[in-house]
Amino acid sequence: MRDLRIFGVASVAAITGCATHLPPSTTRTAVSLGPAADGTIVPARYDEGRWIVQPVTEHGDTLDLYTDSGGGMLFIARERLGPDAVLSPGGPTPQGDSSFTTTWPAMRPNSTFPVPVGDPGPRVMTASVAAFQKLAGAFPGRDGLLGYAFFAHRVWVFDYPAHVLGVLPAGTPPAPLGGNTIPFTFKASAGQQDAPWFPRIRVEVDGDSLDLLFDTGATTRLTDSATTAIGDGRPSSRAASFIMRTVFDRWHAHHPDWRVIRHAEAGSGADMIEVPGVAVAGLASGPVWFTARADPNFTTYMSQWMDKPIAGAFGGSGLRYFRIVADYPNQRATFSRPAE
Repeated sequence: MRDLRIFGVASVAAITGCATHLPPSTTRTAVSLGPAADGTIVPARYDEGRWIVQPVTEHGDTLDLYTDSGGGMLFIARERLGPDAVLSPGGPTPQGDSSFTTTWPAMRPNSTFPVPVGDPGPRVMTASVAAFQKLAGAFPGRDGLLGYAFFAHRVWVFDYPAHVLGVLPAGTPPAPLGGNTIPFTFKASAGQQDAPWFPRIRVEVDGDSLDLLFDTGATTRLTDSATTAIGDGRPSSRAASFIMRTVFDRWHAHHPDWRVIRHAEAGSGADMIEVPGVAVAGLASGPVWFTARADPNFTTYMSQWMDKPIAGAFGGSGLRYFRIVADYPNQRATFSRPAE
């Protein structure tokens, strides 16, 4: 979930999630994701708790596309579409650049990247690389951004500890890799193609169960002083989780010993708080850093796209402890701690 939405949810074309072959140096694509589940590894790079998929086009270009389950946009930079792209006008971007829609670029012949779906056809938004970089800011994917519709209609494996992103076959039973299963619910339903597939999960903090957006794309960039204060040796650009300000202040009032870094986020100046322990699906983990956001980001804006009001977003700063099987068609997610 972003504070800045590059294009509105209503303008996004529906698309199935996708998986491609591993890079050519790897000898197989369908690999075991566990003792009871065979699936397809998605070629992706793992960047500080964030997933960037890397499909290869028929022209041999490797795309670098940031994935965001809490985002409402499907976008590939115009310069990366190849010479055969046919563009249809899409209107101006907030930065004044012209935007267009087009079909997805063809993948190389041996790719398992599935054809996206949509009506009247699979479409993706596009503008110049320069416009994307101005709009996207800290997003690490250089060529584009894939929002909720990238993930809809598929069963995904987000193995954060192993840095593996995968897709399991349709009809995979609950908990194919072990763990505990919880609701993973949407305002959309299985028969809808264009509805917003923003997933909601429940996360327990300090004895309180909170409804949060499942947000693989939550990201932040810390100030130099905040990076030094956290002291974990990691880059300033990293995965994040967000919480509305009233909850942030309640946590701080009840637990003055929890670390708070004022003006931690570059640009916004937002504060951060370190929650020492959370529980998801009955599994304890932590610590987790949450960045404060003004309440209307969730109460007024994001909650309108959810099946229930939410108080924040649970991103890679908290998801990084888990292997998650996210079953979009059946609206359930299974969490496990593979290292245990």
